[in-house]
Amino acid sequence: MSVTSAPEQYLTFTLGKAVYALQIAPIREIIEYPGLTEIPMTPEFLRGVINLRGAVVPVIDLAVRFGRGLTEVGRRTCIVISEIAGDNGPLPLGILVDGVNEVLEVEQEQIEDKPDFGLGLRPDFVSGMIRRDSDFIVMLDISQVLSMAELEQLVDAGGESLDSSLAG
Repeated sequence: MSVTSAPEQYLTFTLGKAVYALQIAPIREIIEYPGLTEIPMTPEFLRGVINLRGAVVPVIDLAVRFGRGLTEVGRRTCIVISEIAGDNGPLPLGILVDGVNEVLEVEQEQIEDKPDFGLGLRPDFVSGMIRRDSDFIVMLDISQVLSMAELEQLVDAGGESLDSSLAG
């Protein structure tokens, strides 16, 4: 008797012309782009903060994090609210994307290893590839893309502590 693992759910979204997928578990909600409050002297990838039911939530521009320039806000632009591990428990963090597509049920046999080159992303940002019809969707490792330690180092280099912007 073989044990088959249950399918996992992934949220797919677009950045420019590329489609990416995130595991659904750390995602809390998806909101329409509400506008942002900019924070001076922070790195370009930290687009600003939003007020989410009284909580200050930093918003990361994923395109900038990937070295692709600022996301242009359009009709489908939205913010994916995710939780990442912080020193004092989970922290909400917004991810600015061009548009959310769908939630996919992905079977283990649809997942391929990440290629060694050619994705245009840091290798540690990619956890694998989802085979879908004749195409592939890049699976992001959100714990690496939104690594709290690395983001704090980048923000500190910009002269501002992320923790102080979260302390709100």
